[in-house]
Amino acid sequence: MWEIQQPATRMEAHFGDRVVPCFAERPHSVYTMFRQAVESNPDGEAVICGERRLSWRDLHAQAMAVAGGLAQRGVVKGERIALLLGNDIEFVVTTLAAAALGAIVVPLSIREQKPGITYILNQCTAAVIVYDAALADRLPAAVDVAHLRLRVCVGDDTGTNAFGALLATPALAEAVEVHEEEVAAILYTSGTTGRPKGAMLTHVNIVHSTMHYESTMALTSADRGAAVVPLSHVTGLVGLLMVMVRTAGTLLVAPAFRAADFLPFAERERMSFTIMVPAMYNLCLLQDDFGRRDLSAWRVGAYGGAPMPTATIDALARQLPGLVLMNAYGATETTSPSTLMPPGQTDGHRDSVGRTVQCGHILIMDDAGREVPRDETGEIWIGGPMIVKGYWDNPSATAENFTGGYWHSGDIGSMDADGYLHVFDRRKDMLNRGGYKIYSVEVENVLCQHPAVLEAAVVGKPCPVLGERVHVFVALKEGQGVAQDELIAFCAERLADYKVPESVTLRTEPLPRNANGKLLKRDLREQLLAEPKATT
Repeated sequence: MWEIQQPATRMEAHFGDRVVPCFAERPHSVYTMFRQAVESNPDGEAVICGERRLSWRDLHAQAMAVAGGLAQRGVVKGERIALLLGNDIEFVVTTLAAAALGAIVVPLSIREQKPGITYILNQCTAAVIVYDAALADRLPAAVDVAHLRLRVCVGDDTGTNAFGALLATPALAEAVEVHEEEVAAILYTSGTTGRPKGAMLTHVNIVHSTMHYESTMALTSADRGAAVVPLSHVTGLVGLLMVMVRTAGTLLVAPAFRAADFLPFAERERMSFTIMVPAMYNLCLLQDDFGRRDLSAWRVGAYGGAPMPTATIDALARQLPGLVLMNAYGATETTSPSTLMPPGQTDGHRDSVGRTVQCGHILIMDDAGREVPRDETGEIWIGGPMIVKGYWDNPSATAENFTGGYWHSGDIGSMDADGYLHVFDRRKDMLNRGGYKIYSVEVENVLCQHPAVLEAAVVGKPCPVLGERVHVFVALKEGQGVAQDELIAFCAERLADYKVPESVTLRTEPLPRNANGKLLKRDLREQLLAEPKATT
C-alpha cells in the first residue's frame, strides 16, 4: 500500500467571492498540462484505441493540426465546440485541440436524441459540432440551430470539413493564452425542470480534480488507465482523459463496456487503473475466464455512482489481492471527485464513500442552512476549487444551487467522527441506472406529451445488475387507451436510450396524492414491489 503524497496548499480567492484552499504549484490550464505531458514523456504511449496508438508527441501534433484547421475556419477563443462522438481517438484529439484554441468543449452523449441535441446546441450557442458519421441523422436542421456554422464529420473524409481535412491543415503555431478561471468545458446535467443545465468546468476546476486523483491514487506516467465509461461524462472526461494528461500516462480507450471484451483488453494492455460503476465489476466477476486472466497490473479499481455490494468487495479481494478498491463520490458540478477512499481503507469503511479530497470542504446542513454535528444527517454541501462556477447562461439555477461557493448536492448523508462521508439517499426522484443518472421529471414530461396520458410517475425498479431500471405508472385520460409498447416507443424517439422506461403500469384512476396534492411516489414504489411482475 502507498502513502498519499499531498502537495502544498494555500488559500486563494476565486470566482469573485470564494476563498478556497488551492494547490500552490499547479498548471494554469488544460493545455499547460498537455504541453507538460508532451515535454516529459514525448515517446510514451498517450492513447490507445483498438489498433491505433499515439505517442504524446503524435497526439500533440494531431491536436495542434486540428486546432489549426478550426482556427483557419474562423473558430476563436471562447467559442463552443460540441462533440457528438463516442469513445475514440478523435474525441481525445478534438478536446485537446479546443484547449489549445482556448475554446470550450461541449461533449454530448451519443445516446442523446435530436430534440436534446438541438436544445443543448442552442442553449450554449455552439459554433461547431464534431460528429460521428454514423450519428448524422441525429443532427438538427440548419434552420433549428442558427449559431452552428461548422459541422465536422468523423468517418467520412469526402468533404472539406471532414475531420481528415482538419488533420491535414498546418498546425496552430502557438496555443491561445487563457486565464485559469475561464471555462474549459460545459457538461450538461439534468435539472428539476427537466431541462438540462450546462455546468461550466473551468481550467482551475479540472486541474485540481486531476491532482486530487493523482495524489490519492499515486498515479504516474507508468499508469495505464482504461476509459470504459463514456468520455462525454465527467468521470470519463476528467477522471480518465484529463488525469492521463496530468500524469503523462496512457489512456486505454474502449468504445463501449462489455465484460467479455474488457477482461482480455485489460490483460493485453496491462491496465493499472480504471473507474467504473459497481455493476461493471459484478459483470466482470460473472465471466468464466475472470480467474484465468493475468490482471496483476491492475492496482487501482475506483468506483462510484452506487454502493459496492459487500459480496463484490469480498470476491474481488479473493480474485485480485493486489487490487486496491477506492470509492469516489462526486458529480458534474464537483468536476468529478469530492471524496475519495484512502488506499487500504475500503474494507473497514464499506458504508462510506471516503474522505473529502485535499482541497475540498464538505458541510452537512439542515433545512435552515445550519451545519449539523458529526454523525447527524443533513444535506451534503460541497466546496473547494473543483466546484464549477455555475451553469451556462442560467443565473437562476446557479443562484438556486450554490451558496457562497458551496454546491447543494441534494443528497442526504452524514460525516462521522473520523471524517468519512456516508451518503444515505439520492436527490429526490432521481434514478441511477448502472451509473447513469435519470431525473424522473424529464421522463414524465415527455410521457405527458402523449395525447392519451393524463399524468405519469417514474420510479426505480430494483435490478441486481444495474441497480435500478426505469418503471413508469401512467394514468390515462378518460376514454383513452394506449399500448405499453407505444408509450415506450414514444419515449425512445425523444429521450436518450437509458432514460426510456422498460416497464409500464397503466391505470384508469388518478395517481395517489396526499391532502396537499403532493404525488405519493412512496406508495407507487411499494405497489411496484408488491407486484409479482411489472407489466411490460
